[in-house]
Amino acid sequence: MKIILIAAVASNQVIGRDNQLIWKLSSDLKRFKNLTSGHFILMGRKTFESLGKPLPNRTHLIITRNPDFQAPEGHYCFSNLEEAFIFCNKLEVEKLFIIGGGEIYKQSLSFCDQLEITEVHTNPEGDTYFPTIPVQDWEEVERSDFPADEKNEFPYSFVTYEKKAKP
Repeated sequence: MKIILIAAVASNQVIGRDNQLIWKLSSDLKRFKNLTSGHFILMGRKTFESLGKPLPNRTHLIITRNPDFQAPEGHYCFSNLEEAFIFCNKLEVEKLFIIGGGEIYKQSLSFCDQLEITEVHTNPEGDTYFPTIPVQDWEEVERSDFPADEKNEFPYSFVTYEKKAKP
């Protein structure tokens, strides 16, 4: 199973405020949909609740400490990452996308094989942060830079990182 972390991250590492995205980037949302459609996506409960409802054509795996939380039909809850990974391995999931939030990113970063990061070139105020990417463990393999425009509030870059092989 390939584990791929996908996130939009401001220059100051902010990824959200009040459990919401804090920018309008149509291109990022399209990229997210294109990459994750047809796959399993893993997130924390607050991230799931911020979506409002399950995203179409994706199986949602929700990490929660709340034993009473019920996932919608066809989606699944787990108390930790390890349980979710075991579940995916049993199902022979090809790709698992980690979609947030901050604590889930922090816990899962070392397990990931690839990072799909949208660098948002702004420094907003926020209350949720992305962990620092340990550059010694990751290699940038692709980058595309874009200016702000009528559908994208800030300039941004799509960046793909691959985990470096251990010597």
